Amino acid sequence: MKKNGLKIFTVLLLSGAIAAALMMGCADKTAQNAATEEATNESAPATEATTQAAEAATEQVTETTAEIPAPPYFTKGVYVNYAKEAENPSKTYFYVINDETYGHTEDGEHDGIGLPFDITQKDGAVEFSFGGADEDIDTLTIHSVENGVITGAFADGLELVFEPVADADPETFSSENFVNGPENSVYHDANGWSVKYDATKFEINQSGPQVFIVYTGDSAGSNLITVTYTVDNKAEAAIKELGKPYGDKAEYTEWPFPGVSDVTGYNVSVPVDKEGSGSYMTAFARDYMDGALIFETDGHDGDDEEMNTEVHAALTSVLNSLTFD
Repeated sequence: MKKNGLKIFTVLLLSGAIAAALMMGCADKTAQNAATEEATNESAPATEATTQAAEAATEQVTETTAEIPAPPYFTKGVYVNYAKEAENPSKTYFYVINDETYGHTEDGEHDGIGLPFDITQKDGAVEFSFGGADEDIDTLTIHSVENGVITGAFADGLELVFEPVADADPETFSSENFVNGPENSVYHDANGWSVKYDATKFEINQSGPQVFIVYTGDSAGSNLITVTYTVDNKAEAAIKELGKPYGDKAEYTEWPFPGVSDVTGYNVSVPVDKEGSGSYMTAFARDYMDGALIFETDGHDGDDEEMNTEVHAALTSVLNSLTFD
């Protein structure tokens, strides 16, 4: 009986232990499943965010690539150049593109000084040979082109902007005048002389060896300064030739030439024709290179003295600004 009781007790213990083990196993499995489900739920948002970031990056690359069209990137015109990261760029440096293969730079703060260059435009890049076709190549990698505005970088990595200057003609563009404003314009002649003028009151045209500085403000008649370089005469002979048609009305003098006090200037003046059209003429010349450089003023006075004075002052201001390189 005791043996049977012990057996029964032992069976009960074993049954309890097995049941406990089964319950613990179920509990562990339940906990494990719960942990796995929680980890899966936690990782789901991260996976979704990663996917979205990857898609955004892909779209960005696609958009960036789409912004760069086929060459040419630079077309005939003028581009102001500055660093993209600059908060308040001075915008005084320019790339003047005469056509899609060549041009020159200009520094508006330093008398327009710059360098000529040849350019070769390729897919995504522009090769510049500053100084000429035989010089080393500097490659501008194009980053974007939008509404004509070009961004890119040379080998130093600095992000640059090339912004078109509206209505600028590369054949006549002057960075110096663009930066200084029309009232403080400067004309530089190939023969080595310069004058300052107000572009709102004067227009300058060149034809062969002559430059015409034409007054465009209100006046009684035409008023202009004609500058001539000639190799046919020296200065004194050239002045006598100008005054000859006026006979006794012409008055000849000599004094230091404007802009160079150590050079003799030869001058002729014809007074205002008060009985007729109000025309007058003055001229001065100097020996220059192999001939003579002559500044001749032909003007007209009217009945409005205030207007006459304003015109004379404007013409005199141009002549007094004369300098030589």
